Amino acid sequence: MNRRWQLGAGLVLTALAGYVDALGFVRLGGLYTSFMSGNTTQFAVYVGETDWNRTLLPLGLVACFLAGAILGSVVAILVSDRWATPAVLAFETILIAAALAIGLSFPELSNASLALAAAMGAQNAVLARVKGFRAGTTFVTGALFSFGQKIAEALTRTGSPFGWAGDGVVWLSLLVGALCGALAYQAVNLYALVPPALVAGLLALITTLIVARAGPAAKVSS
Repeated sequence: MNRRWQLGAGLVLTALAGYVDALGFVRLGGLYTSFMSGNTTQFAVYVGETDWNRTLLPLGLVACFLAGAILGSVVAILVSDRWATPAVLAFETILIAAALAIGLSFPELSNASLALAAAMGAQNAVLARVKGFRAGTTFVTGALFSFGQKIAEALTRTGSPFGWAGDGVVWLSLLVGALCGALAYQAVNLYALVPPALVAGLLALITTLIVARAGPAAKVSS
């Protein structure tokens, strides 16, 4: 898979993370399915307030995200480099589909959000081996800082005049995805999980075909 494809897929995955995070935020009333800094802070606040019952969900989300990250990374490590991306994407698709099934079966519980957190943890392993690349992860704080830093370099003429564009597009991808997720949840409730499952599944299929057509000698570019 060439660099251009990796960039495009990374932006789609960043938008997907924003979509899922907004959906989870609305459903959980202020918690997240991909932004674990927010959940960690909320957990600490509940501990400080000794509100032990409310600590369970943010802690569970962080734990499931970590479990997904570990399992996604294990999948990427165990398969060959060239098959890592489609394998992790397939794993993520299964987790999102499981979240939909769980949510529809037990709509009064938060179990679907736990499965989504695991899916987002796994997603970070999709392009983890692509060096110097921020898109495709489930957070954009680093990209936003880099965006500002490169604007400063452009203004002071110490860097490329348009070096900030890539990081800006990454942030915008998350924003657009989050907006779509919020609107979709308002419109169709938990069925809003169908599009991210389809997107992840389609990406898994496309990457599988790309790798298969490239032949056994091909390497994933980095």
